Amino acid sequence: MANKKTVYQVKGMHCKSCEMLIKDSVGELGGVKKVDVSLVKNTVTVEYDESQVSAKKITDTITAEGYKVA
Repeated sequence: MANKKTVYQVKGMHCKSCEMLIKDSVGELGGVKKVDVSLVKNTVTVEYDESQVSAKKITDTITAEGYKVA
């Protein structure tokens, strides 16, 4: 199992609901082990299994919810 941890800079988060929306949608992806969202730092930290989900799929999921990944 090839676990990877990546920190994404995300623009457009304004409140706790934004945090929860991203956490829930990314967390539902197969292969994602852990998601931490920081409104203060504008970051999304994802620990995932590279053999099950790609970084592009994670960023596409965040973008699909209406946020911009820097």
